[in-house]
Amino acid sequence: MSGRKGAGRPKAKSGGGGGARTGGAARGAGATRADGATSGAAGAGSAGQGVPGLWPASPPRPWRIAAYVGLVILGVVVGTAGSLVQSGFFPGGLVLALVASAALFYGGRTATGTAFGVGAPAAGWLIAVIVLSLGRPEGDGVFDAGLGPVVYLLGGALVAVMCATMSRSPQPGQESGRLGK
Repeated sequence: MSGRKGAGRPKAKSGGGGGARTGGAARGAGATRADGATSGAAGAGSAGQGVPGLWPASPPRPWRIAAYVGLVILGVVVGTAGSLVQSGFFPGGLVLALVASAALFYGGRTATGTAFGVGAPAAGWLIAVIVLSLGRPEGDGVFDAGLGPVVYLLGGALVAVMCATMSRSPQPGQESGRLGK
């Protein structure tokens, strides 16, 4: 993206048929205000301009991208291991698999400080679990029929949602945000 003020906006056609814009009623979606921002639903090429929070404030750092890729890979590993352990050592294996999933999701949240830190390993976990639950044409499958695999699938998804929606822990050394303190 260039730093020019009008970059990415469609050019106005010169000449014939369009008529002049006069007054507020003639302004349609995508009209340009005096400060250079667009109002309303703009046309192609200007999506998100003037809308706060739509684009990141700065490009993601390489270490953060590497952390998210590593969390996706760890999610695949934990999902695969949990799928094998939960039915092999029932009920202790089920508890172990859910605790491992919760530890990974909470660790991703803590390490990155964002809810996407939970989403990355949860996506890898979900991909692994879904692929392993499909089975093969011969009838082989990792998940057996019963309550254990259902509890593992729903419990893992519930743990991921709980970790993603938990409030942030207070940072050490900061004052309380409450008024009057």
